Amino acid sequence: MLKWIVGGLILLVLVVAGVRMQLNAVKITYVNGLPAYTDLPGQEYIFEQDCYIFEFRSHHSDWPLVGTHARVPGLPPDVDAARIGADLPAVRILGIARTGDRFRIVSVRRDESRQGTTITFEILFMDESARPYPRLDAYWIMDHTPEKSGLPPTILAQYAVRRVKD
Repeated sequence: MLKWIVGGLILLVLVVAGVRMQLNAVKITYVNGLPAYTDLPGQEYIFEQDCYIFEFRSHHSDWPLVGTHARVPGLPPDVDAARIGADLPAVRILGIARTGDRFRIVSVRRDESRQGTTITFEILFMDESARPYPRLDAYWIMDHTPEKSGLPPTILAQYAVRRVKD
């Protein structure tokens, strides 16, 4: 009888773990080839203001994120290199993207979960070999309002401007 009870408990634990994994799962799709996004990879930008490179403490992301306090309240209001390595309650600061730093969009990614669907750009610094975190997730410096009408999101002009190639 004890074997059946233990076996049932083990089965219950496995079912609960499986359901929990499904609830927290994120389906990642690279949508570079879809018509709305084909022109985005390769576009170059220049940062217009200093931003933190960070990661959230509450959840994992594939790449470090970039943003400021204006969009991510867990970040300090002023960007200061002395805070690199700081473990704040909501975020861990990994580095700084400086005004004038150049990057390009390398990929457009769609993340689908039970919380919803988001589009984000994976960006790469032009001087990637000189950086500890050369590839970043630009979600927090993007304008996502065009997505509501089926258009691709854009980089917010207060964070970075598009560089027109010579």
